Amino acid sequence: MKLPLWLVTLVGFCGVLGWGSAAFSQKPSLPNDTGLLEPVTVKTDLYPLDADAKKEIDAALKVAGANHKHVLLVFGANWCYDCHVLDRALHEGEAGQIVKERFVLVHVDIGEGGKNLDLAKKYKTPLDKGVPAVAILRDDGELLYSSGDGEFESARTMMKKDLKAFLQRWKGN
Repeated sequence: MKLPLWLVTLVGFCGVLGWGSAAFSQKPSLPNDTGLLEPVTVKTDLYPLDADAKKEIDAALKVAGANHKHVLLVFGANWCYDCHVLDRALHEGEAGQIVKERFVLVHVDIGEGGKNLDLAKKYKTPLDKGVPAVAILRDDGELLYSSGDGEFESARTMMKKDLKAFLQRWKGN
């Protein structure tokens, strides 16, 4: 028996629709941490203007000491889109889990480029290479890492897997 062409086409089309919807309705078991860092909506309070960064770092060191964590300083500003992209990545996916478990995060506001320069100098984090800029401290305040070459300044082009590898390298015991 020969089936009409329109019937064969209709059955084939329905099969493709059924397979496609089944394939797309399945949720992945793990978050996809292989692509670029995700775009964000810029917040106006990521780096609070009235924050005392020195006090926040001191408090973070105490928390880090009590919980056997490192302190992750992120120098940046509310106007910096890449700072917002990095912040989102530090709170989501596998990178976010590492930060939650192994770091105490402190945002250090640079304002329009002239604020908290003493802290940037103290932690050997030159801001002339761009922001966000990152420093990692042991719980006793010893500097372990600083992004002296501007590694994070274009966070929007950073791969999730690279951020994860960086955090794993510096997370400590």
